[in-house]
Amino acid sequence: MKIIVTGAAGFIGSHLCEKLLEDEQNIVIGIDGFIGPTPSPLKVLNIGTLLSHPRFTLIAQDLSSINLRELLKDADVVYHLAGMPGVRTSWGSEFESYAVHNISSTQQLLEACKDASIQQFIYASTSSVYGEKDGKLSETMEPAPLSPYGITKLTGEHLCRVYHTTFHIPTVILRYFTVYGPRQRTDMSFHRFIKQLLTKQPITIFGDGTQSRDFTYISDCVKATASVLGNTAVIGKTINIGGKERASVNEVIELLETLTGTKAIRQYTASALGEPKHTWADLSLAEQYLHYHPEVTLQEGLRREIEYIRSAYARDLP
Repeated sequence: MKIIVTGAAGFIGSHLCEKLLEDEQNIVIGIDGFIGPTPSPLKVLNIGTLLSHPRFTLIAQDLSSINLRELLKDADVVYHLAGMPGVRTSWGSEFESYAVHNISSTQQLLEACKDASIQQFIYASTSSVYGEKDGKLSETMEPAPLSPYGITKLTGEHLCRVYHTTFHIPTVILRYFTVYGPRQRTDMSFHRFIKQLLTKQPITIFGDGTQSRDFTYISDCVKATASVLGNTAVIGKTINIGGKERASVNEVIELLETLTGTKAIRQYTASALGEPKHTWADLSLAEQYLHYHPEVTLQEGLRREIEYIRSAYARDLP
């Protein structure tokens, strides 16, 4: 099976490529334009083992510069993970980049799929599309994003649906809930917190730290994402991918203090614009269609991420 993975050098994308290559029948073409907040040396580290794999090819280009119809003519599946991430940086003049990479590139990719024999088009979305809601977040709830980033990802979802309805492109939408673990983006909270703790710098906390998230460890996220492959029952569906545990930011910092043996210097600042107070995934559909049951505890996941960050920055990376 020939599988295209956009955003292949990213956090989730690099792990997904490795998972897909465990099946000897799969050939993976990874695409990455090396955009976004993660420094290029860290992205190169992400794909270090992939670059020497005989069934993996990297195309280091922006999607807009690629002949997509040529690329897709003999492809079986597309995992579309590429995009401009981050809620806080999606306001103001930066929005143009979000519109280009999260909306226009998605439309161009879907347009190219019209002339290809794609078996599945899997789109990586986000819990940010829900906005502020109480209780568990079900896929049937009406989305109400609080940020320009969330709006661009929801627009990508709508594009998937209209191309599915009009041109019968077999789309699947996955809404990820705060994924963490080794290779996590440098701008994400856990990465920042751990790096600040290890270097004995003050930890910057947006708001009062009581905000909570449904934290999803990377291996659970990737297992669920890979299980979509060849599953015809999920065509046309939107499915939440959440984690094993919810916790507040303050509780996470306490765990990190225990795991690192370092007392955090906490600096609380104004709440970030565009972020909900709480997220909590209803995993009923994931359980039903993907037999998904997250396994990694928050403590174990954080321990693994600490190990990764120690190792990564020991290489004098930025």
